[in-house]
Amino acid sequence: MRGHRVLVTAPGHVELQWMDPPAPQKGQVLLRALATLISPGTERAFFLNLSNTDPEFPFCPGYSFVGEVIAVGDGVAALKAGDRVVCRAAHQSHALVEAGDCLKVPSQLADEEAAFFALLAIAMQGVRKARIELGESVAVLGAGVVGILAMRLAQLSGGVPVVGIDLDERRLELAKRVGADETLISDERAPDKLRALLGAAGAEVVIELTGAPAAVVTAFQMAAPRGRVVLVGSTRGLTSEVNFYRDVHKKGLLVIGGHESTRPFWESSPGYWTPMREYAACLNLMARQRIQTAPLITHRYNWREFPAAYAQLANWDKEAMGMIVEWD
Repeated sequence: MRGHRVLVTAPGHVELQWMDPPAPQKGQVLLRALATLISPGTERAFFLNLSNTDPEFPFCPGYSFVGEVIAVGDGVAALKAGDRVVCRAAHQSHALVEAGDCLKVPSQLADEEAAFFALLAIAMQGVRKARIELGESVAVLGAGVVGILAMRLAQLSGGVPVVGIDLDERRLELAKRVGADETLISDERAPDKLRALLGAAGAEVVIELTGAPAAVVTAFQMAAPRGRVVLVGSTRGLTSEVNFYRDVHKKGLLVIGGHESTRPFWESSPGYWTPMREYAACLNLMARQRIQTAPLITHRYNWREFPAAYAQLANWDKEAMGMIVEWD
């Protein structure tokens, strides 16, 4: 049995490579890929070796894998051949993983919908850290895939209204259909427009998901006095210049670092769930149609077309949102 995997050999260079899937050992399962999802922001950053990435080349990209179990190792009782599962494996036709790192996909959930589990969990851990209370206003900067999912999660958490903010009108239209009560174009007047929309001094919760250094300053300006700002987006490029006295100290803001690496691995606590528990919650929410990911799919590629997918990603096509890779 032979397969393929995606390999980034140097900044801006990707290729398909043959692989021979190994047999599973004790506690492991061998998976056959059904679908993987490209994470537009993170994968582009590592592919192009942008600031705050520093990957070691060559490397296999990707972390949103849906597959079918085709073989199990000794000691594996919870999974069997034929089960559909999700895990954080890379873009490849076959993945050898620990059985405990997999979660079964609910029967009512399509492969390409389940593939959003990891990006939804990134949005979830940021929204969870915000501790949104019923009726609080929420502003989400960035209407990419994770941003729109964060808007929907903020609605489910009781945020009213949830305002999506982005530079691109087409993304805001999608956000309004999927997860935002109101939308605003991001420009120099956006903080004033938000205050006018809310009829208040700002949003009680602001979640930053653009990864743009300037947006961090905007997030502080949009927050109401004694509000919370959660920084989920990984900034690339130049550093932010913040007037901390004016925008943070004097306003009494609570600023929360919301990178997904801040999640605990072994035990959940209020506001900080383990990755596996959040992945399970994401699959449950999608299966029960509380969150719909199908509208976020903009592109589908056969695995043989993967270099073309990454070429589109490198050009930062704003129409590219949910990019599904189909494996046969």
